[in-house]
Formats: sequence, structure tokens, C-alpha cells
Amino acid sequence: MYEMQTKILYLLRHAKSSWEDFSISDFDRPLNKRGKHDAPMMAIRMGEKAISPEAIISSPAKRAKSTAKCFSKALNTKVIYDKHIYEASTIQLHEIIKQAFKEYDSIMLVGHNPFLTILSNTLSGYQIDNIPTTGIIGISFDSENIETAKSELLFFDYPKKNLETC
Repeated sequence: MYEMQTKILYLLRHAKSSWEDFSISDFDRPLNKRGKHDAPMMAIRMGEKAISPEAIISSPAKRAKSTAKCFSKALNTKVIYDKHIYEASTIQLHEIIKQAFKEYDSIMLVGHNPFLTILSNTLSGYQIDNIPTTGIIGISFDSENIETAKSELLFFDYPKKNLETC
């Protein structure tokens, strides 16, 4: 289906989180009603596209874990939690991806903005202002060295995408 598939990276921003209780730390914020709807919907949508990463590497923040679990269930993929993803810079995310590509040919990274959007723009060459919550970007690379590899944007999908085209 895609020409270049040596390594495939899926960048997934966690689903919409709740700001209802300000006494809860940022790390422990759960998904809100929309997040609980969008995460399984997008996971199913990715399954329908035959997206099948070998591993999902997720931030351990509650909202990211909940999102990763939905995708894990729908895509039948294991989840690895990496504490370094929470509040990671693009440099740290690069390192996590490079390490993962030593073991896997395709991974899904579940994380947070603004660094997920910055990383996506850097790696894909496709400039977007913001990856919306539960938005996912697929990027292929012709080698595991993401700094020097030729990359190709495979897709950019998010919950309201189909609504905007109707």
C-alpha cells in the first residue's frame, strides 16, 4: 500500500482530558466524556485502516494510559509505559523512538502536546498547527535513523476530520 516502509511511526496525542476537578494533578487527569468517546472510535478507525504497530509506547499519565489501552485493545498490540514521555522534549522523544526502532519496525507513541506536534512537523515535513486530541499521524522512514532517513507522511487523522469534509 505504501512505497516506503522500513520503519513506521504513529504519533498519537492522548484523548481529551477532564479539567473538571482542579485539585487533581495534571499527571492524574482522567479522560472526559468526549475523550472516552473519541479514543475507542479512533482506535476502531485505525483498525479499519489495518494499522498494526508492533508496540504502543505511552506516557504513563492517566489520560495517555487510558488512550493507549483503547488502542491496544482494538489493535491487539502490547503497551509499554515510558515515564520519560510525560513532559518530554522533542530531543527526548527522538531518543525514545530511536531506541524503539532498534527492536520494532512499527511503533505508536502516545504522548502530549506541544512536543508531539513539533516532533511530527520535524519528522514528516508536513506542517500542522496542532495535533488535536486523539489525533494520529503516520510517518514512514526508509531507515531506523530518523535524523537522516527519508520520511513520508502516510496519513493525518483526527476525530472531527470526517465531520469537516461532510
